[in-house]
Order: sequence, then structure tokens, then C-alpha cells
Amino acid sequence: MLRINCPVCGLRDETEFTYGGDGSVRPPDLSNPEQAAWHDFVFLRENPAGAHLEYWHHSVGCRHWLLAERDTLTHDFGRIVLARDRIHGLPE
Repeated sequence: MLRINCPVCGLRDETEFTYGGDGSVRPPDLSNPEQAAWHDFVFLRENPAGAHLEYWHHSVGCRHWLLAERDTLTHDFGRIVLARDRIHGLPE
């Protein structure tokens, strides 16, 4: 079982969280009418080996969205911050 260190609630079991998707991609501008851009955003994803940004929702706890750095090879979590604090990736 994964253990996720919520910045609000502390260390919790993975069962309290819902995976929210790839945290490294940004959606196209809402005014962008290009179907190809939206297709790529929705359906095309990398499958990286190593450090990767992910969104997690603490659905059974504080209900905050988190941005977490997780190693896809070991499943170890690195830094975890509130998603609302995101500017350009994880803050320093």
C-alpha cells in the first residue's frame, strides 16, 4: 500500500486518496478550436520511468487537491504540495 504525506493531514494510506491524473500536462487554451490539440491533451500521455508529477485528491480527508512527485519505478513519493500553490511545477 502507498502512503501519501498530505500537507494538511499528514501521512495517510492511499485508500483515502483518488488519483487525479498527470500533473505535468496543461490543457490547451479554452479558446483554442483545434481538435488535434484537445485530442492530444485528452488521449496522448507519456509513460515515464522515474520522477513524475501527479494530481491526487484527498477525498476521504481534507478534500484538498495535491500535486505530488512520485517515482514510477519505486512508487516512492517525493515532494507533495497543495495543487492551488502550483505556479510552474513544484515550488522550491
